[in-house]
Amino acid sequence: MDKQEGQSFGAVIWQARRKKRLSQRELAVKVGVDYTYLSKLENDHVEPSEKVIRSLAKHLELNAEELIYLGGRMTEHDTEALEEMVRANYKEMPALFRRVRENPGIDSFVEAREDQLAKLQKENATLKAKISELEKQLRIYRFFSKAEIERSANEIMRQMQAKKNILNWPFDVTRVADFLEVSIGYAIIPPDEEGPIVAKILHQERAIIINEDLTIFNKDISHFKNKFYSSIIAHEIGHWVLQVNQDEFETLSEQRKMNYNNVAKGIDTFLCRFASEELDRYSLNKPGNGVEWQAQYFASCLLMPRHVLEEKRKGRDLTKWSHLYAMRDELGVSISHLINRLQDLGWIYIPKGSKHIYQGKG
Repeated sequence: MDKQEGQSFGAVIWQARRKKRLSQRELAVKVGVDYTYLSKLENDHVEPSEKVIRSLAKHLELNAEELIYLGGRMTEHDTEALEEMVRANYKEMPALFRRVRENPGIDSFVEAREDQLAKLQKENATLKAKISELEKQLRIYRFFSKAEIERSANEIMRQMQAKKNILNWPFDVTRVADFLEVSIGYAIIPPDEEGPIVAKILHQERAIIINEDLTIFNKDISHFKNKFYSSIIAHEIGHWVLQVNQDEFETLSEQRKMNYNNVAKGIDTFLCRFASEELDRYSLNKPGNGVEWQAQYFASCLLMPRHVLEEKRKGRDLTKWSHLYAMRDELGVSISHLINRLQDLGWIYIPKGSKHIYQGKG
């Protein structure tokens, strides 16, 4: 499902970037802005400056003047013309303002706005009811095996390569979101009555919104922000594929599609509350966390596929921490995430409470 063409500034930028086959980070570097700011522009959450608009137009080969108007800005020429008009007709300005206030159409506009607010409040109440129902229904989602989850991740990468997408490591996971036509956004998501929210997935809008408020993790993670967000995005894509929109993929059976349609039909918003610990330290074998476990295992398969690990381990001794840290840097993941993945594959074993690494399974 493509975003509607010509409807907003953000949609135009999003479409033009994907047409150029640029990730958010790549375009952000060219324009000279932070990639989270670019994400907010694509989701129409901030207003761009004329300087940013002109830089975007240059790198995306768009008409700068049209883009400026679409972004709700006026060019310097327009501003000068407006100022000149006010100076030339300053005596008539008070009368003009009075006519605007007295225009009956203003009252109609205010009344329509109040009706719209009432409608939005009603929709908000309905949305909260759906979210509450989703929390209950998540408990009956079908549990996917490790093999099924890994096949889903590999199938996405296979389809990306078939579409001429070149996959390199460290893996820019936002390319997967672009391939799935899911937008990634960043915003402050306040906690609700059930606690902190790490991210939310808007099914109908095909959007994943990541919480910018890093304080919910009770840690200073600014020094590895990119790596941390990469893990979260991969995790949320896991939710999108396995729980929210699983019927899009040919790797899923008809029975699985039927289960999804019976369970999740009509649910538009998915909340991820995994904030008790850093995502990249999540225990893949932790019991009782079926939905989160599946999403995180999918993230591991996406960020560290077997064939890439096979290549990275060549010439290395996996029982040496220095070699594992070198692999970590090349993969762009945390050391705990890498260790969990290698132990799950049975390549290494680290006894609980020990720092000694053994080859093979424990």
